[in-house]
Amino acid sequence: MSTEARATTVSRSEILKRFIVTLVCLIFFEVLTLIIEVATLFQYGYLLVSRKRSEPLRRMCNNLSQYGYRIMRYATLNDNRRPFPFAPFPEDGDCEPPAKQVQFR
Repeated sequence: MSTEARATTVSRSEILKRFIVTLVCLIFFEVLTLIIEVATLFQYGYLLVSRKRSEPLRRMCNNLSQYGYRIMRYATLNDNRRPFPFAPFPEDGDCEPPAKQVQFR
């Protein structure tokens, strides 16, 4: 596997702008992580009490996971599309659909 470093032709000011956008996105990522943790705890509590999952919460967490994925791809210089709030928030059609049946093995 080859690892090559490529020189960039963009100015330092453009690099700095992307870095600042990345910092804003990483702040959103930290908040997003907290929201997902709380939603996960709620989902398990709901599942324990009612023995069924909350589909709206599950869809919301799927969208939030996709958003977190986009942030990390942008922050690690693997994607050029800016994530929300600089672009539209991921919708159901943009995300991989959740599993039909959750297994507990």
